[in-house]
Amino acid sequence: MSFERSFNKPVEEGKEYELDIKEVSRRGDGVARIEGLVVFVPQTKPGDHVKVKINSVGPRFATGEVVQ
Repeated sequence: MSFERSFNKPVEEGKEYELDIKEVSRRGDGVARIEGLVVFVPQTKPGDHVKVKINSVGPRFATGEVVQ
């Protein structure tokens, strides 16, 4: 038996967002936050202002990539 919880997330997979990268994760990815949800963005650094496409959304964080 499987239960699927419905969480209201501030981001949606496949959508684009303007983000300010505030810090770097242990893996070296840039870290931004949208309404408290952590978003990991590879190949960015603190101070970057980037447009990001969200690739995946999990219960605790999302991942995205820079859109050119």
